[in-house]
Amino acid sequence: MRNLCMTVAYDGTNYNGFQTQPIGSTVQDELEASILSLTGDKPKIIASGRTDAGVHAYAQVFNFHTTSQIPADRWPLALNARLPQDIVVTRSWEVSPEFNSRHAAKRKTYRYTINANRHPDVFQRHMQFHHPAPRLDIGAMEEALQHLVGTYDFTSFASTQSQKTDHVRTLLEAHIEVDVSTCRPGTVDQGFIHIFLTGTGFLQHMVRIITGTLLQVGEGKRKPDEMKNILLACDRAAAGPTAVGKGLALWNVDYGDLLPE
Repeated sequence: MRNLCMTVAYDGTNYNGFQTQPIGSTVQDELEASILSLTGDKPKIIASGRTDAGVHAYAQVFNFHTTSQIPADRWPLALNARLPQDIVVTRSWEVSPEFNSRHAAKRKTYRYTINANRHPDVFQRHMQFHHPAPRLDIGAMEEALQHLVGTYDFTSFASTQSQKTDHVRTLLEAHIEVDVSTCRPGTVDQGFIHIFLTGTGFLQHMVRIITGTLLQVGEGKRKPDEMKNILLACDRAAAGPTAVGKGLALWNVDYGDLLPE
């Protein structure tokens, strides 16, 4: 029995998240169906984590056990020929029998994208939250974000539906990048604002609630240092709204030396 590990990129627009669920139409369903078509066996995929409906991934990691003798480097081509065009397996390795994509992950990075131009981007509209006005104070948003770096109880930034009993998480890095290549001269366009959050683990809707709160800071509705009080409140009602799912993407999962670069 071999243990194969793969990375997959997907546009989550048409899916009810990554993980299999009763209502169907998930990325995991498509991957398992493709593996079944290729090998005749339906494996149980273990992923680095779940993503919600409409959320995307550039490098989701998953593993599964198989008796198939197809060389590891041939799997992406073979699976992509069977997968829908919005799901693409990008890399594949054979790993140790005990490797588990969820338990072995050391840190994850998510990216949330805000289109702060006057008009939506017709080509990327399904992967961005459009915020044409008012003009955002990106410096204030960056300042607010730094108050969250560290180990804290993130209850205020967790969904009220969270089933986790422990809401203490460590945010290792947080920063904002702005792409102004789409800004038109003489306009109030601010470009694409990318919020990157890296941590050892995340709670349900955590990144989206942080983003919704940062937008309020950017609009001048909150001061950057209010982030400290929001954390201390340990109350979902203290934070801002949950930003829409389509702007969120799982950017990277780091396994240290367990996987090749």
